[in-house]
Amino acid sequence: MISQPKTRVRKPASRTGARNGPKPVLFERLSPQPAYRRVSTAIEDKILRRALRPGDMLPTETELARQFGVNRSTVREALRRLESSGLVDRANGGKRLLVIRPGSAETVSRVSRALALDEVTFIELWEAMLAIAPRTAGLAAERARDEGAARLDEAVARVEAARNADAAVGLVVEFFGLVAELSGNRVLVMSKQPLTRLLAPSLRRMIDRVPQAQARIVVAERCIAEAVRRGKAGEAETWMTRHVQDFRRGYELAGMALDTRVALPA
Repeated sequence: MISQPKTRVRKPASRTGARNGPKPVLFERLSPQPAYRRVSTAIEDKILRRALRPGDMLPTETELARQFGVNRSTVREALRRLESSGLVDRANGGKRLLVIRPGSAETVSRVSRALALDEVTFIELWEAMLAIAPRTAGLAAERARDEGAARLDEAVARVEAARNADAAVGLVVEFFGLVAELSGNRVLVMSKQPLTRLLAPSLRRMIDRVPQAQARIVVAERCIAEAVRRGKAGEAETWMTRHVQDFRRGYELAGMALDTRVALPA
């Protein structure tokens, strides 16, 4: 009699796929937030989602305290935080608060402070400027009208006529701002303003220490203005690239370290 081979019975695979049981799921620890911050975040979220629009009046402190289920002191601190953020303001000096649109100067100031507090360096700002400024000039050449080109010419003339470093720096910053304005792109306008504001102190030192710095700036900006007037986007981008690159060479000639942390202008 021939014996039949034994059939091995396979055990069903473990559902967990591991010998020692399922791998535990780990959660990150929650960071506690004060109640006033949760209240201000909730109101800010309504503003950012356009549920509350500029000009809308917020409920009274008493009503907000009732809706959030917190004390009026908590609401008062939350509203103070929103006021300092430039999202709400008093209506005609009264007690009621209105939703407002932050002004560009306030936004630029906040971004500049944030960058300075984060201890960004000159080279980081310069790299950002090199990425943004040329395309901004190209768009200005594509979109600027005769009036805008004339304003650029006037801006360059004022840089050339500046008799001290402080005046020259202010006018160079004005030139960059005007190019951004002529690009017709509000994102680029808001992006460039904090950069030029933080670069201003080092630019002043460069003009003080490098005799030919102001003359080189005038040449580059005159060529940019000419390209914008002629509607030559490629030329405008090329000259703006050279202009920003020249800043770095000027800083190196002035003996300034590229890894220097930036500071807010006085």
